[in-house]
Amino acid sequence: MTEISVPAVGVLGDGQLARMMAPAAVELGIELRLLAGSPDASAAQVIPRTTIGDYRNVDDVLAFAEGCDAVTFDHEHVPAEVLSALEEQRRVLNPTPAALVYAQDKLAMRRAVEELGLPNPRWSEVRTAEDLESFGNAVGWPVVLKTPRGGYDGKGVMIIRDAASVAQAIEWFDRAKEEGTGLLAEQKVPFTRELSAQIARTRDGAVAPYPVVESTQTNGVCDEVVAPAPRTSPAHLAEAERIARILAEKLRVTGMLAVELFEVAEGDASDAAPSGIYVNELAMRPHNSGHWTMDGSATSQFEQHLRAVLGLPLGATEVTGGAGGHVVMKNLLGGANQNLHSAVPAAMQRSPHSKIHLYGKEPKPGRKIGHVNILSQTTKPNEDYDAARARLGRARKTAAEVAEILVEGTA
Repeated sequence: MTEISVPAVGVLGDGQLARMMAPAAVELGIELRLLAGSPDASAAQVIPRTTIGDYRNVDDVLAFAEGCDAVTFDHEHVPAEVLSALEEQRRVLNPTPAALVYAQDKLAMRRAVEELGLPNPRWSEVRTAEDLESFGNAVGWPVVLKTPRGGYDGKGVMIIRDAASVAQAIEWFDRAKEEGTGLLAEQKVPFTRELSAQIARTRDGAVAPYPVVESTQTNGVCDEVVAPAPRTSPAHLAEAERIARILAEKLRVTGMLAVELFEVAEGDASDAAPSGIYVNELAMRPHNSGHWTMDGSATSQFEQHLRAVLGLPLGATEVTGGAGGHVVMKNLLGGANQNLHSAVPAAMQRSPHSKIHLYGKEPKPGRKIGHVNILSQTTKPNEDYDAARARLGRARKTAAEVAEILVEGTA
């Protein structure tokens, strides 16, 4: 019997993003390996080739990476010393540490965006309360204060309303001083909406952009995504894709890149923040704003990420259904219902067209425990704008109702 060589991809990080790589790996015949902190972790529940270990431990990671054709990530929190050890062992890391730093460190990201001539909000590294007060007085209050590393889903972000409120950040400054770094202060952009531009890139430079989407946040957590972004000018959509292409190419990203963006419309613009598109944050992995691709595109972001990290040709990215079609993604955030599966029949009954994705997580309040996708596409030729808008509105309403059934247990 001829021995068949199967590509092996190792994933550091055991959350839902790694979990959702599993179906794509099965379809492509790729062996997916996982380093998980617990056998009960979301991804460990569905990936047979799981090793229990700590992604922060050099020995654990080096042993895990043995035999992998490529190692990738489902979060940005792998320590620098672990990445350096992997490089010294000549392991293939995608994205590379040289690229990943711009998703790990928000100060590094701001400097890179500025050097590339791309649109940043006004920003500064601040090391003292006096620095922060000076920045706020210069750009106008309120301002956004961020920890450079470790923040996600609204964590590591503080709104400083005025100069009198600067004292509430003293503990952050003390902690940053101990770590030998400053904090990131940003102008609070008066955005009309938040957009996300995702693009895949292979090591040899092939790229495949996805349609730019609109993302709605609640308490710092992604709540809903609509793909493609409705009611956004062609000029802004083109600018968002241009920014993503430049960042992917100049930072030499390998894998998926998500560029979170602020859109400022004419009516919300000011001298300090003219209308246009501004870079918010970067992620070099599959991203919440791309979950719609699982049911709304020929190539999901998870399959595309695996293709990219292995150097395979990239797949098609347009929305299923052609021109006029939209996909609504609604996140499921933990609520009153502690047994999601008890509510699944009622959710399915409410909308047979909805695709429900559950992450195998304990439904703690506010925690991402799943999502729902609904494809909204026309069945009528020459559908006018009002009809298309009404159709999309119905899809959004249905997605919200399905989500409520699941998280609250209401029929």
